[in-house]
Order: sequence, then structure tokens, then C-alpha cells
Amino acid sequence: MINYIIPALISFAVVSILSPLLIALLRKLKLIQPIRKELPSNHQLKKGTPLMFGIILFVGIIVSILFSPTPLMYFLCITYILFSFVGFLDDFWKASRQDPGGVSGKTKLIFQFIFTVSLLYYVINELGINTSINIYKNSSLELPMVLFVIVITLFVVGSANAINFTDGLDGLLGIVAIPTYFFFFVISDRLEVQIFSLIMIGCLLGFLIYNIYPAKAFMGDTGSLAIGGSLSFLAVLEKVEILIPILFIIYFAEVLSVILQVSYFKLTRKRFFRMTPIHYHFALKYGWSENTIVTVFGFISWLCAFICLAYWKFLLNP
Repeated sequence: MINYIIPALISFAVVSILSPLLIALLRKLKLIQPIRKELPSNHQLKKGTPLMFGIILFVGIIVSILFSPTPLMYFLCITYILFSFVGFLDDFWKASRQDPGGVSGKTKLIFQFIFTVSLLYYVINELGINTSINIYKNSSLELPMVLFVIVITLFVVGSANAINFTDGLDGLLGIVAIPTYFFFFVISDRLEVQIFSLIMIGCLLGFLIYNIYPAKAFMGDTGSLAIGGSLSFLAVLEKVEILIPILFIIYFAEVLSVILQVSYFKLTRKRFFRMTPIHYHFALKYGWSENTIVTVFGFISWLCAFICLAYWKFLLNP
């Protein structure tokens, strides 16, 4: 047990101590969040808040490698870094140019598809992950190599961006991501996955000290895309793709609300939700505070994590 707890505690402590220094540096460099005009008035008050605070989560990468310098841990860390790189490009563009639009969506997707296919090649050929999708205990859906790569690539890129959409309220993604990492910590029999998951939980807990409402700094895509990429590949490594619709329910609800809103508006010229992603809808329609939304979404995420744990233990795990 000490193999898990010490790295997590170190990550929590280092993130907690270094965060004020990073926030001060981001302010000094004027890397601050531009606020979209269409966002609610309470979000306009957040103008000038430092962006790219997700950089602090790289503490977890360093600690992970120090405690477990194995090929699998290097893979997990490189996955995090590659997706963080895409997010960093977007954040830096937004902050340096004060352009809420950031890097074009097409550019970000091209990077993500290239990185995902490359990482899948390593997963299959070097880590020995088979090209099947587990459904029930020893029953699985065998897929041809090409089809597996296509399906999983779409899943990883789609999930990473869905998780990215969740980073819209103070503390929201951190609160929702912790139970997802906890799920992978519990189910994995790989020491590296267990250590990495618990370290990320430690980092997020330290991060939340400064990110819960009112946030002193924003995670940005630097952190949210990285979390999205790492969680998606953890699902691939642990062969629990079948559980993703439940485990990632908050993330998918966020991105699907955007898709539904756009589609419905094109058909009717009316809005299905007051605003998307869906967390804004609860604020505008029902008057929920940010803390209320974050608490409710966090509770749902924990509930779904435990539902998935039950499915995995009784119906999926051989």
C-alpha cells in the first residue's frame, strides 16, 4: 500500500506548495483567460484569471516516472504530455492574443488523431493489448486490426474532447475526474496504472485548493485535454470500453448537449437548452450556483464509478 500512498501524498504536497508560485508567474506573463461575450454575467467577472494552470499537473508526471520508471509508466506519461501539448497550443493562443477562439478545432483534431494512432500502434505492438472489446466476463467482440484502430481512435479523440468540454466551471473537471481515476486505481492489476491513477488524484486534490469557486486560476486545455487523453487510454489498457457510456456519463452529457443544441437549432432555429455545455443550462434555467452544479455532477460521477465497479466485478472481470 505504501507504493501507492507516498507518491500521491508527494504529488498533493508539491502541487499545493508550487501552485501559488505558478499563479503569480502566469499573472506576471499576462497569460490570462479571455471570456467569451455570450457567457453569463457572473463569468464575465472572471476576466483576468490566469489560464494554463493545468501545467501544475505535470508534477504528477515527474513523480510517476521517479517512482515507477517502466515502459508502461512512460507510455502513460507520454500520453498525458502529448494531449497536454495540444491543449497548451490552444491555451497559449487564447492567452497571448486574448482570443477566446484559440487554435482552430481542425488543427487540434489533426494533432489528436496523429497522436492517438501512434499511441495505439505502441499499445498493440509493444504492450500486447488485443484488438477485442470485452463485453461480459470471457465474452468479447473480436475486431480486425484496422477496424479496432478506427473505432478506438474515434473513441479516444471523442472522449478526450468530451472531457475537455467539462472544464467550464470552477473546480468542475477536477471534482468529476477524481472518481474516474479512482475507478481505474481499483480495477487495475498493473502497478503502474494504480500509481499513476492515485498520483493524478493527489495532484487534482492539490489543484482544487486553488481551482474551486472562486477559482484563482483556470486549468485550461493544457490540463483538461491531458486528463481526457489519459483517462481514455486507461480505458483501452484495462479493456473496459463497454463501461465508458456510464463511467464517462458527465463528460458525454456535456459534449452531447452541444451537439443536440446545434442540431436542434439548425432544424428549428430555436434552442433546446438555455446554453451549452449543459452545466450552463442548470445555472441559467434553474439558478443553480457553480458550487451546486459541481457538487451534483461530482456526486453523479462517483455514483457512476461505483456502478461501473459493480459491473466490472460481477459481470466483466473473468
